[in-house]
Amino acid sequence: MKAITTAEAGAIMGKGSQYVRVAMQQGILKIGECCKMSSQWTYSISPALLAARQGLTMEQLNAELERLRA
Repeated sequence: MKAITTAEAGAIMGKGSQYVRVAMQQGILKIGECCKMSSQWTYSISPALLAARQGLTMEQLNAELERLRA
């Protein structure tokens, strides 16, 4: 599976990518990990955690990602 971007996670949650980035940095949104490398943040979003947070099955999450990426 291709990595989930903060923009895709935000779209699935009905939020913006900035919300996802800041909430993950502050530890409020627990859908993966983020790390500050020098002056730039990197994000790793877990499909399973995102699906669970949204009440979706993995199949439903994959379908939503396919729709967003089309």
